[in-house]
Amino acid sequence: MSLKEDSRLRRCRKARAGMRKTRSVRLCVVRSNKYITAQLIEHGVVDKVVGCASSNQADLKSTLKGKTSNKAAAELVGKKIAELAKSLKISEVAFDRSGYKYHGCVAALANAARSGGIKF
Repeated sequence: MSLKEDSRLRRCRKARAGMRKTRSVRLCVVRSNKYITAQLIEHGVVDKVVGCASSNQADLKSTLKGKTSNKAAAELVGKKIAELAKSLKISEVAFDRSGYKYHGCVAALANAARSGGIKF
């Protein structure tokens, strides 16, 4: 792995260690060159994914018409994950940005989720 990837993973581990102490549901963001994904993860003996939204899903992909890794895609994923959290009666989460910088797609997803009613 590259130095850049090692640094991101180190930041990721440190942040997740702090989130485990709070025992709250975690909103985890994963981005790649093609897609952006958000997962709601519940802490326990084994972490359990209770909900997921991705720009790779058929309903979101059809509305995006092409580019699935830009800010518009991130906003749609943020709105979708907020709706999913409401249906699961989850109102407060810990935001896990997976070591990525809080700007661009990650910030767009977070702002859309906040406007959808999720508290960080």
